[in-house]
Amino acid sequence: MTRWEQLSNYLMDGMLEIDNNKIENVIRPVALGRKNYLFAGSHEAAQRAAMSYSFFAMCKKEEVNPQQWLKYVFDQIMDTNIQKIQQLLPKNYKLSLIKNQPK
Repeated sequence: MTRWEQLSNYLMDGMLEIDNNKIENVIRPVALGRKNYLFAGSHEAAQRAAMSYSFFAMCKKEEVNPQQWLKYVFDQIMDTNIQKIQQLLPKNYKLSLIKNQPK
């Protein structure tokens, strides 16, 4: 009863959900991956696997085809200055696709 006000906040604001199932479902692959990293063979291999998961999660979030993005990265990485490496991230790749679309 001492937390009734906090518990019933979702009733006052229609934007609030009664539970967090949506976010739980979104982060489930991350949690499963974290468990799988224990069996990656080495700490360095686990870090590489985690980075791969992160990049593909960014592709999913930005609605970018991961295969097309990887091809773009492999084609561009040798010509990209290390100071501008963030231009190869999925978000920036998507922006470049939008900018280069015919009008």
